[in-house]
Amino acid sequence: MAPEPEPEDGRELYALLHLSPESSDEEIRRAYRQFAQIYHPDKYQDPQMKDVATENFQRIRDAYEILSDENKRQIYDIYGMEGLNSGLELGPKLNKPEEIKRQLEELRRRKEEEKLFVHARSTGSILANISVPQYLDGDGIMGGMGMSSEIELPVSKQNTVTVGGNLVVNGTTGSGAATAVLRHQLSSVSSIDFMATAGLRSLIGVQTFRQISPNSTATSGIALSLRDGSVNLSNGWSRQLSEDTVGNIQLVLGTESNISVGWHKKDEKRSAAGEIKFGTNSFGASAHYTHRFSSKSHGRIAGRVGSTALDFEIGGGRRISEFSTVRMLYNIGIQGVTWKFELNRAGQKLVIPVLLSTDFNALFVTGAFAIPSTLYFLLQTYVVKPYYLRREKQKTLEKMDSLSTQLTEARQAAKKSQRLLEPVSNRKRNKQQESDGLVITKALYGNHKKVKESSQLSEIDDNVASQVLDVTIPLNFLVTEAGQLKLHEGIKKSGIMGFYDPCPGDPKLLLVEYIFHGRQYKVMADDYGALSIPQDIHEI
Repeated sequence: MAPEPEPEDGRELYALLHLSPESSDEEIRRAYRQFAQIYHPDKYQDPQMKDVATENFQRIRDAYEILSDENKRQIYDIYGMEGLNSGLELGPKLNKPEEIKRQLEELRRRKEEEKLFVHARSTGSILANISVPQYLDGDGIMGGMGMSSEIELPVSKQNTVTVGGNLVVNGTTGSGAATAVLRHQLSSVSSIDFMATAGLRSLIGVQTFRQISPNSTATSGIALSLRDGSVNLSNGWSRQLSEDTVGNIQLVLGTESNISVGWHKKDEKRSAAGEIKFGTNSFGASAHYTHRFSSKSHGRIAGRVGSTALDFEIGGGRRISEFSTVRMLYNIGIQGVTWKFELNRAGQKLVIPVLLSTDFNALFVTGAFAIPSTLYFLLQTYVVKPYYLRREKQKTLEKMDSLSTQLTEARQAAKKSQRLLEPVSNRKRNKQQESDGLVITKALYGNHKKVKESSQLSEIDDNVASQVLDVTIPLNFLVTEAGQLKLHEGIKKSGIMGFYDPCPGDPKLLLVEYIFHGRQYKVMADDYGALSIPQDIHEI
């Protein structure tokens, strides 16, 4: 049986009732009765206190209803509140433990499948060639179109199916192909692909991949053409040359034999790549460099030279949303002068090359580059950049205000909850003092660093008050009649009644100072760590 994942809510229901995940049904009932006596709304006459009691009573009642139901409790233990709120059901009530376990195992399997299929990736592109010279000659403005699409779908942990296709139309002629690939993961370092293509180039093939060392990988493949029976063999090697640089060699033997050597380097600010390729009928070299000016904008320069290509490209792009990027490139080559517009969104791409001229007039070539570049930088400087700065500033302020409001409300709720606990907490404290038992004299919970700084102070400093909460009252409330206090392993402490999370995302610490049998003690515990007091090793 697979290990059960930890719920993301830190087992808050157990924290609310101060229970261990291993607590018995009787312990759950006893804990509920204890808190119900404190928070029952009928005990309070003051309207504000009554509202606080009602809210907290509803929380502990909801927690009890889930933890006292065997089916709901087991779903919560595996999936947390997300599992209960997302409609996971165990069907009719099952009395036998083995039936419950079997049903939960089925739910776990379904959940894993859902996670797996969420990672299905779809990519595609549309290429629309526009030709201004062709249009000026009286022909249609469209010089041709191409479309391709591919979807990668995991079918199990070891197997992935990729299905794709493409269509190309040029004038009155067209062609297309469909491809299917099954990838089987043989081990953590090796895999094998079975592929088949139907259309203009019908073939079947097999390709293997293996990581031969921590820094090196190798591929080897064979493909058989179903049209002429020709066979192509391919072998590739890549090696990590440095932390951010990879080199590779590719050798192909067949109807179009060739060998290529390349490299690729990428870091946070820039990426660059280059390749030299020699074949039986052709040769060529290419390189490109991309520089990221910020998280939203980048510039690119690229070039190709060889027996079938000679061009130079320069341009840049900008991210306009979380998943969308636009790019404009200027290209000059043997075909002429071209503007290229690109839109990328979540794996989908639209590319529109616009052939401006097949002539290489110096004035036209210069103007085709200078005019859009100048317009872009003017637009970027005086319109786009100020707009994005204002929008980002506004978003940041809104997030800060929202978080500040939520934390203020949570702190007020924790303080009100402590007010309800205070009478019983004081009675327990006085009783422990009379018997020379366990008395919590100081307890702070919050930011790890700030709690340590405050441990030497008699009062919480104003500079850290917003990130540290005094939890002396709720901890004295949790002290048992036998003079013991236990906080359970794996239970997030911010879920305890009278607590809250004053610094979401930051490491948190609980500091406890206490007196037992007239001696002073001090201990610290992490947010999810267990704590059991009194213990001799805590003595100051």
